[in-house]
Amino acid sequence: MAYRASARGESFRFADLKAVMAAASPERSGDQLAGIAAESALQRVAARRVLMDLPLTVFLNQALVPYEDDEVTRLILDSHDAAAFAPVAAMTVGDLRDWLLSPAADAAALAAVAPGLTPEMVAAVSKLMRNQDLIRVARKAEVVTAFRNTIGRQGTLATRLQPNHPADDPRGIAVSVLDGLLHGAGDAVIGINPASDNLANCQALLVALDEMRQAFAIPTQSCVLTHVTNALALLERGAPVDLIFQSVAGTEAANAGFGVSLSVLAEAHQAGLAAARGTVGQNCLYFETGQGAALSAEAHHGVDQQTIEVRAYAVARAFDPLLVNTVVGFIGPEYLYDGKQITRAGLEDHFCGKLLGLPMGVDVCYTNHVEADQDDMDNLATLLAQAGVSFVITVPGADDVMLGYQSLAFEDIAYLREVTGLRPAPEFARWLAEYGLAGQGAAMLPDAAALARRLGLPA
Repeated sequence: MAYRASARGESFRFADLKAVMAAASPERSGDQLAGIAAESALQRVAARRVLMDLPLTVFLNQALVPYEDDEVTRLILDSHDAAAFAPVAAMTVGDLRDWLLSPAADAAALAAVAPGLTPEMVAAVSKLMRNQDLIRVARKAEVVTAFRNTIGRQGTLATRLQPNHPADDPRGIAVSVLDGLLHGAGDAVIGINPASDNLANCQALLVALDEMRQAFAIPTQSCVLTHVTNALALLERGAPVDLIFQSVAGTEAANAGFGVSLSVLAEAHQAGLAAARGTVGQNCLYFETGQGAALSAEAHHGVDQQTIEVRAYAVARAFDPLLVNTVVGFIGPEYLYDGKQITRAGLEDHFCGKLLGLPMGVDVCYTNHVEADQDDMDNLATLLAQAGVSFVITVPGADDVMLGYQSLAFEDIAYLREVTGLRPAPEFARWLAEYGLAGQGAAMLPDAAALARRLGLPA
């Protein structure tokens, strides 16, 4: 079905719903690379006019990725909650925007409607919103998950402590963990991207993290971000696997490129639940996503990269995860060219994830060949903190020496908590207080020497 609209007297025709969605997207290099972006600002305005008047039910009747070809589409449509959708079923995309910005859409209302919204609906409404709209709505949403502590409560900001090391050296990792803990980082997870996926190496890292956690009774969870099938093998070996990690995308073909399917994720979810390592909850999965993943795998089906990204959140939502984050600037300038595009994408991803009911975090990051710098990351991190982001990722010195990209530093979580008044996860905040560390991360642990000795480091 073709769609038409005009802007400043110029008429535009869009061949189908995919074309409308792509043309309505804010400018980004990935859609330009795919040849589906709006050719002018006027065409973008016209596409948004079409989108504004589209009934939400259109997205239940017109699949952007064919139902018969894609298990993610089948998941989205087969699991749609008609009862939750009923309060907004008569709305257009523009009506949904107005309702989301109204006082009627409070935290309870957003939580109630989330199972009735599809990724395509959420992506569509985000395209009609300014950055401030994305922030205003996202900060109202509260998505709470739990494992050994509680993530996502209003007034909190958690962080993944990412102590990567290019050689997986235990002492080097221990130094980074100590540095992060001294700054109040690590309540979302202490998560290592291993330099080697060798099972013995992953198990050694898991054991080291778990021994450290137990020695100091740290109310957090650990994760070695190896492939989900490796995590299953590690569980069979009896390794202390807290969170099972997997990168996911918004189409079946893109997920196949990651070596994963919905059935594999379901198996992992059941294995994590059976391990029952959580103490205050059993949200045991951790998913990572990023705009451009499907396009880079030539598995986007001609759909714009932001909409495909939001479809990945439907995959995550099906398995009740503890954590989900977008690595917003990691894939490179081919998909998000500069700081402005990264900032917009980060706010979109967070808004869409929260609206779908996910515990949404963001890796505020960029690669060294992108037209961005640490000031752009400061801006995005500050905006996300105001938007109620569940967690951010922090690395030593804002420079991940193993993965070769720039993220936030441990010091940045102290800054964000200081200027916003946000606190760590409540259980973690109490632990910090017991060690004499202010909740803002402003003081040093008086037991730092003892902690260093326990980690095998010079005191």
